[in-house]
Amino acid sequence: MTSSLDQLSAGTLDWLGANLDHFDPYAAGAGTATHQQAAKAVLELALLRHCSTWTGGPHGERLGGATALLRKLWQRPEFPRLFDAHPPSAPTYGLAFAALAPDGIDDSVRRATLARLAPDFLSPADKSPLKRMEIRFYADKAGASHTIEPYAGLVGQSPLVTLTAATPGDAAEGDAATGEAADGDTAPLTDSEGYSLTHAAFFLGDYGRTPTGLDGDALAHARELVRRMLDHCVGQDRWDLAAELVISQFILGLDPLRTPSGAAAVECLVRAQRSDGAIPGRSAALMASPSAPAGEFFRKAYHTTLVTALMTLVLSSGRPSWHRD
Repeated sequence: MTSSLDQLSAGTLDWLGANLDHFDPYAAGAGTATHQQAAKAVLELALLRHCSTWTGGPHGERLGGATALLRKLWQRPEFPRLFDAHPPSAPTYGLAFAALAPDGIDDSVRRATLARLAPDFLSPADKSPLKRMEIRFYADKAGASHTIEPYAGLVGQSPLVTLTAATPGDAAEGDAATGEAADGDTAPLTDSEGYSLTHAAFFLGDYGRTPTGLDGDALAHARELVRRMLDHCVGQDRWDLAAELVISQFILGLDPLRTPSGAAAVECLVRAQRSDGAIPGRSAALMASPSAPAGEFFRKAYHTTLVTALMTLVLSSGRPSWHRD
């Protein structure tokens, strides 16, 4: 890894390890126990641990505490009940819970959670292509039976192919979701489109482990969408989406550290990182105050810090032989 990537990796992983009590909904005074994101935060931590098992490198020691916490939570029958606080997302959370279970545990809770999923949820009916990709991604990892079509049938319908970038003048107003003001820098994609783009890459490419099925003009189109959105995010200090887009560049066969947009994004994240390793929010506009109470700071900082840690793990994993230059 480069020195910048080393700095981001060590800092973010150490900060996450020092704040595990905020992830644990059963810890005394836990920061997540009183807000609606407890289940989501834990599942994101589980995804980071899952990806760390195949990226290699000296990450296991820094994630040892997280692994221990996840092993305990995955064996608590009451933990999956937290998903019910998010009715629209509860089935997806349950499926992800089953897919991301740590190895070597009593998996009776995992199996019971999987058994509660309605068969209709595991079918393509009335679901967008992106949602079908997500269900297939987690169902395959969980060993769950489903009727979602193969990725080869989904790739052409994915946001990586179907989205088109806005041209200057298409947007005259700021982005209320991020607190950005209009400044003449038109975002190539909306927020929701940007996240759809990255998540499609994650599901199709399994965070860089498998080919996406894109080639030729479709691959060039996806790479250009990612580049344009990444340049915009760097210019606007949109930290969490920038980290996701760097991962997407890797998945699409590029070496982000050798692309101008990817290298700029890594340096943007380095500038944002605090001395304790945290990335203090989703963007400069939404960052937590340094004087914020610990729980409030965690709620604003954990997601972007975790996504940045994930980015460093993916980039340090090495390029599979099928990756294109």
